[in-house]
Amino acid sequence: MRIAILAHEKFPGRAKTALGLLRYSDDEVVAVLDRDTAGSRVRDFVGDVQDAPIVASMADAPDCDALVVGIAPIGGGFEESWRDDVRTALRNGCDLVAGLHYFLEDDDEFSELAAAHGGDIWDVRRPPADLTVADGVAGEVDAEVVCTVGTDCSVGKMTATMELCEAARAAGHDAAVVPTGQTGIMIENWGVPVDRVVSDFTAGAVESMILEKGDEYDYLFVEGQGSITHPAYSAVTCGILHGAQPDSLVLCHEAGREAVHGYESYPLQPVETYVDLYEELAAPVRETGVVAGALNTVSVEDDAAARDAVDEFADTLGTPATDLVRFGAGDVLEAIL
Repeated sequence: MRIAILAHEKFPGRAKTALGLLRYSDDEVVAVLDRDTAGSRVRDFVGDVQDAPIVASMADAPDCDALVVGIAPIGGGFEESWRDDVRTALRNGCDLVAGLHYFLEDDDEFSELAAAHGGDIWDVRRPPADLTVADGVAGEVDAEVVCTVGTDCSVGKMTATMELCEAARAAGHDAAVVPTGQTGIMIENWGVPVDRVVSDFTAGAVESMILEKGDEYDYLFVEGQGSITHPAYSAVTCGILHGAQPDSLVLCHEAGREAVHGYESYPLQPVETYVDLYEELAAPVRETGVVAGALNTVSVEDDAAARDAVDEFADTLGTPATDLVRFGAGDVLEAIL
């Protein structure tokens, strides 16, 4: 499928959904919409993903099958400045894909345009209607369950999950991703958006996905969300941890991050604190441990400095660690497998 990705004023630094699709999706990206950087190309900013032109509006994009909203502000609202691009896409007969908490299918204008021009609207964050509480049985599946956890939101948990799964497959193992957020769901075309699920059903939603795939694969890599100490998102993190009952954890962190993103009055804790918190919180439900670390060094320009940062992170954890995008899976995959 040919897609355009909307990322106005956020590309590339605050467009993690756009970058995830550019890096991992099987779809062909024909354009990225960003008014601030229009006239350039993706490769001018990011070198290890699909390349595509960056244009100012949907009217400037090549013909495509779908428009994907590739950014999600805190709170997941819809920016009215995007409306003209969405209208244009729907009038062109495109499908519309969005991972917002604001459901575009419930917008009367968009639903009417989609019906009139033959497009479909997929609100990725709309959860299934038949979710229930967990039974506490995810640990009984045949697969080894690996969960990425983080020191904060937006530190690279989805990226680490995708990279580890791809590396496991390349090593000859049957492996699958269990997507829990909008970007992972868009890439994998299945999953449950746990941050939109009623709190009582969060663990059950994750458990249901583990049970669905757990006897088909050797390894399941569960996409983590938020952080156990996050002032807003900790409940989602806990639900995933207890619902998945993982056999092992991979701790994700961004080099240089000192405060919670979007909540800068809250400093990040020492890395060792997160290891203890995740292991102790998981233990009453299922004992598990942090077996490896994934360090996001995107803000570190020099490879030598990035390797130094990785080595320091590994020493602090007492486990293998790497930047999975920059340096590959290496010892981290071996520690997991």
